Amino acid sequence: MNESNEEVKVKVNDPVEVSEDENDDAELTENEDESKDDGNVIDDAAKDDTTIPQTYDITSFGADYDVEGLYRRLERKDVFIPDFQRDYVWKMTEASRFIESLLLGLPVPGVFLARENETNKLLVIDGQQRLKTLQFFYNGFFNPKKDDKKQRVFALSKVQEKFEGLTYGTLDEKDRITLDNSIIHATIIKQESPSDDDTSIYHIFERLNNGGRKLTPQEIRSALYHGNFVDVIKTLNEYSTWREIFGKKNNRLKDQELILRFFALYFDYENYEKPMAEFLNKFVKKNKDASNVDSENPEILFQNTIDAIFKALGVSAFRPERGLNAAVFDSVMIGIAKRLKKGAVESESIKNAYNALLRDESYITSVSAATSDERNVSARIEKSISAFDGI
Repeated sequence: MNESNEEVKVKVNDPVEVSEDENDDAELTENEDESKDDGNVIDDAAKDDTTIPQTYDITSFGADYDVEGLYRRLERKDVFIPDFQRDYVWKMTEASRFIESLLLGLPVPGVFLARENETNKLLVIDGQQRLKTLQFFYNGFFNPKKDDKKQRVFALSKVQEKFEGLTYGTLDEKDRITLDNSIIHATIIKQESPSDDDTSIYHIFERLNNGGRKLTPQEIRSALYHGNFVDVIKTLNEYSTWREIFGKKNNRLKDQELILRFFALYFDYENYEKPMAEFLNKFVKKNKDASNVDSENPEILFQNTIDAIFKALGVSAFRPERGLNAAVFDSVMIGIAKRLKKGAVESESIKNAYNALLRDESYITSVSAATSDERNVSARIEKSISAFDGI
């Protein structure tokens, strides 16, 4: 691998421009209506202005990777492709032509990577079709699926006659060495400031994802901030009592986002600043390894709280009108969680305090509109803490 000497420092508060994944991808379907994807959840915070709330300093530099070295990095996951990126869509002929280009010594488009501060691993931002093609060819099978009983051998198709039908294992030694030593250029970015988060990467992903099925904030978080804390959230999302209240799993991870929102506001609502999505990004990034929240055992905290609520309110919990109200959810969860730290409480007392809270006009105002505004977040949480503290 060779790194270019030139280092470029850019200041970003507009979209970072990177290429689409080679423009060779199959045409994607139109954007889905996100309001339909959240299930029956009422969340005014989802309407927040998505303007980037700060300016970033990002360092970028070029690096040339030989193909064999890049393949080995992919296998070791030193270079990794986030789970949420769109499916592999190339056909065998498209993939074959990419490999043929390398065999012929033709230039190919580069890839775009982001360096993780904690691990130094490289996250693929743009170029997954090309990189997966390399993995498939070196491993011998085209786009293998775990559940497939038969795997399709990756034999080059509709290429020059001397390459037609060949696999990596059957290439002539000269051609194999040519492929192994071929160069793919990478542009690698790293956020320099703010130094306490790397949320610019979140915004780059969000803005790259402007075609096809629009990713939700939680889908992006789950991949970008993978670690112990995200694993805890995924495990809690399986908890039977939570499933009773929320309903069937949400395929856009809204249920997981609500669990994250509870933890973020429970531990740090005093420092909340809108937009809600950015607040959640920073919290999950800061607590990636869960060490900052382990002092209260987040699994027990969530389970005890949701159990008490379900016992008192049943499946109607957090639903003052129709769907599950996210603002009622975060405030009531926090109020009861804080109360349970003092000891057990009777279900009837929880029910009475809950119903009284829903009759409080100022509380209802804080959970009905502009629910991500700082004053409304603070007001409803403090109202809830006060309401349940007295039982």
